[in-house]
Amino acid sequence: MQAQSSSPAGPTEHVVPFLAGDGRALNLIHVQGEQAPTLGPVVLVHGAGVRANIFRAPVRETLVDALLAAGYDVWLENWRASIDVEPSEWTLDQAAVHDHPKAIQTIVQETGRDEVKAIIHCQGSTSFMLSAMAGLVPQVKLIISNAVSLHPVVPRSARLKARYAVPVVARMTPYLDPQWGLRAEGFTARAITLLVKATHHECDNTVCRLASFTYGTGFPTLWRHENLNPETHEWLKHEFAKVPLTFFQQMAECLRAGHLVPVEGYRELPDDVAERPPETDARFVFLAGELNRCFLPESQRRTYERLSARRPGYHALHVIPDYGHLDIFMGQDAARDVFPLILAELEKPA
Repeated sequence: MQAQSSSPAGPTEHVVPFLAGDGRALNLIHVQGEQAPTLGPVVLVHGAGVRANIFRAPVRETLVDALLAAGYDVWLENWRASIDVEPSEWTLDQAAVHDHPKAIQTIVQETGRDEVKAIIHCQGSTSFMLSAMAGLVPQVKLIISNAVSLHPVVPRSARLKARYAVPVVARMTPYLDPQWGLRAEGFTARAITLLVKATHHECDNTVCRLASFTYGTGFPTLWRHENLNPETHEWLKHEFAKVPLTFFQQMAECLRAGHLVPVEGYRELPDDVAERPPETDARFVFLAGELNRCFLPESQRRTYERLSARRPGYHALHVIPDYGHLDIFMGQDAARDVFPLILAELEKPA
């Protein structure tokens, strides 16, 4: 069953519910323009503690708009890290095994197409990469990954924070929540918010400042302020919410290992899944903002080099000047600076 919404001037949206492999209720947003798509499905996969519509910031042209204009059939996945579904103490393993394979199967069933292309961001990227490496999404033939994939690399200060601060904070609260910038309830929420106000002076948007604290050690961490228009900077106040400490604990393990590490013992994800030969023939395109302070460009370079060593000349890496982490998609000039590159890679044969 699909729930439908539309506006007089804009795309039509259909919400397509699906159940993850463990029964969790998730959904896909199917976005359609005025003209029927002439090309196959593309799924966009968001990061941690946001929602599928993070790709639709209030800018002149979003990536969704660009994909629709090019003729693609656009799908946005709300996986278990989405703030539009019931909060849970999730791990990358759960998403890799239960969420992404079911989302892709749902798209295949709904469209009748047997191939899907994916644009994946941050922890949507890491978890989706685990799915791909383990052979759990065989229908996906092209994967465009932004920021981080198999080999997370962060600034030294963020590495120390993950090693020493995460265990302490995990004893105080099960979640970090940038929404504390609007309403902080309880001692831990108020204490962390006061700490952030005392140490982050990069802007007057407390949610923005808490997002920087939540996801790293930058000032800011997730974007360059000069790449955001004022409307987007205001809009993002309501686009970031709970992120469980279970995720940060897993990421701390991954940083220590130098690559993604499964933590829950799923048989579908061997311990060396990030290092073994991929169980997919998909072509990978790696994007990295040159000024990313959440995950350094070296993250994508390491994964690109590792996969290219097995299949030279097949994959691609693009380091994008003057961009950070999420402004790759929500920057006011991303339609000029970034989206043509994404569209060009989508057009190449997988």
